[in-house]
Amino acid sequence: MEIATPTAPAADPSPNCTLCPRLVELREGLRIEHPTWWNAPVPPLADADPWLAIVGLAPGLQGANRTGRPFTGDRSGPLFWNILVEAGLAEGSYTGKVDDAPMPKGIAVVNAVRCLPPENKPTPEEIRTCRPFLDADLSAMPSLRVVVALGAIAHQSAVKALGGRLPKARFAHLAEHRMPSGIILIDSYHCSRYNQNTGRLTPEMFAAVFARAIELGGAG
Repeated sequence: MEIATPTAPAADPSPNCTLCPRLVELREGLRIEHPTWWNAPVPPLADADPWLAIVGLAPGLQGANRTGRPFTGDRSGPLFWNILVEAGLAEGSYTGKVDDAPMPKGIAVVNAVRCLPPENKPTPEEIRTCRPFLDADLSAMPSLRVVVALGAIAHQSAVKALGGRLPKARFAHLAEHRMPSGIILIDSYHCSRYNQNTGRLTPEMFAAVFARAIELGGAG
């Protein structure tokens, strides 16, 4: 059964983007092995006028690279979407399927790197190459007040995209950083299955991040 494909905004890279040769090689191999998968840069998933943006690392093999929808289809999805639904930041219930997954409510979900990297580890060059797309995403959100970064790489990309300085904005779970524009960046450990299994990130810890985001930015 062919996976449904979300619509990509104009600022997105081409489905056949050639900017990162290593990622292109992986993508082309997967297109042969799994021709019904998304296998392309994954676009943001956003409400019409988000006040909160969540920046992840990159698509997962069985998740967004397969489904074309951030945090959908892999083992990070249940925690991610269930916490957002409980916080009132998404509507629906999570099943891992594109056509009946939760929809964002006042939020946008984007990635620091749009394409699947080998072993979920993009190189510094790939991160830099993809940053203009993150810049464009965040710049296109006029009501943006809070950004949540999931993991150190997302944190670094978000700081740079928001005009901040990394030496003054160090990553730590639940750390807060005010960017030059006044937008507040909140850090969280990534909701990867590894972090969940090792106890580095618990559901309570993850929920606290979004409770704080709502406290700072409000939902109105």
